[in-house]
Amino acid sequence: MASILREIVIDCTDPDLVSRFWGAVLGWEVREEEAFCWMAAPGADEDRDLALIFVPVPEQKVVKNRLHLDVSPAGVGQEDELERLRGPGAVPVDVGQGEQPWIVLADPEGNEFCLLAARPG
Repeated sequence: MASILREIVIDCTDPDLVSRFWGAVLGWEVREEEAFCWMAAPGADEDRDLALIFVPVPEQKVVKNRLHLDVSPAGVGQEDELERLRGPGAVPVDVGQGEQPWIVLADPEGNEFCLLAARPG
């Protein structure tokens, strides 16, 4: 028997802002609860499939993430997707990655994530 990954929790000072950003990135609908925001892929089984949870914390982010998300373009190239992601607020960041085939970006609160190259198929 093994565990199943159900939720990825993202601490943020403004869960509404950060969840709207990720909703725009992924095309997922943001759902608001009393104390947090969350989302899952369209058509997901809310009791079984992966969800992103955005919870409020009082402190700002101060160091590089130890865990981050990677996203891949769907139907466009990496450069086109980079321009699209800049619209809702993604910004390029340097975490010491050097020259790589992926692009390191940050969400509106500075949480790093990577934009990978498009995958075949």
